[in-house]
Amino acid sequence: MPEERKPEVTLVGGLANRGQVVRIGDTVRRPQRPTSPATHALLLHLDDVGFTGAPRFLGVDEQGREVLSFVPGTAITPPYPAWALTDEALASVAALLRDYHRAVATFDPTPHVWSPSPPPAFAGELVSHNDPNLDNVVFRDGRAVALIDFDLASPGSRVWDVACAARLWAPLRPARYIDDTRRARAVARLRLFADSYGLADRDRVRLVSAVLQNHDWCYDAVGIAAAHGHAAFAEYLAGGAMERAHETRQWYLTNADVLQEALMRHPRRPRRLIGLASGDGDLHT
Repeated sequence: MPEERKPEVTLVGGLANRGQVVRIGDTVRRPQRPTSPATHALLLHLDDVGFTGAPRFLGVDEQGREVLSFVPGTAITPPYPAWALTDEALASVAALLRDYHRAVATFDPTPHVWSPSPPPAFAGELVSHNDPNLDNVVFRDGRAVALIDFDLASPGSRVWDVACAARLWAPLRPARYIDDTRRARAVARLRLFADSYGLADRDRVRLVSAVLQNHDWCYDAVGIAAAHGHAAFAEYLAGGAMERAHETRQWYLTNADVLQEALMRHPRRPRRLIGLASGDGDLHT
């Protein structure tokens, strides 16, 4: 049966294109954006250099949607399966991100118009994914094998992507916002991510600052979209997201030295993370 005659199956995942991303056979159809030509050039480059950890760009359909190859596997959506929260899964995400950065390092972004870039201190090195959230990583057999949803990709840096991924996957936040096996393991999982990626010393020094700025950058983007009528983002913010964001930001500031020590190659005796509101203590996220 031709792809166009096969049924459309809505794919669940993030908020930005909620309800608009569908699978038809072995392809995925997604709305285009003003920056889509840049994303398509990026995906074509990744395919050209033999990077298999991203969808392939296949063209545009009769409805004007971009057509991508479907990446088989499991993207991590709530309720999160226990295997996706293990240290082994975390290390595989770091390795996938490192492999993406190696593949994209030879791509020239200058001819294209991109989504907003990270702050200048974390931009201009290579095109970073900028959104390695749990639902944008595909797993097979318990191992991360592909990144999807490159809508926010733009000239950024390695440390910026590592900061975003570690912030979301460790995760780095107050303990009362974690109700799974990752709770109380923020420091260990942050260090594991940096080690599994092979993060250079010069970037370890900058990572905690990048985490804070990535947090602010992401919430600013959500707030701007909500203010311009994006219903899903407005609903997300109305559900208590800003209270969590403010508390988490203060948690980063309070625990910056502890997190930085955890990233050192030869750390001193680890200090205690200071929890917020709930009276949490040692190693809580």
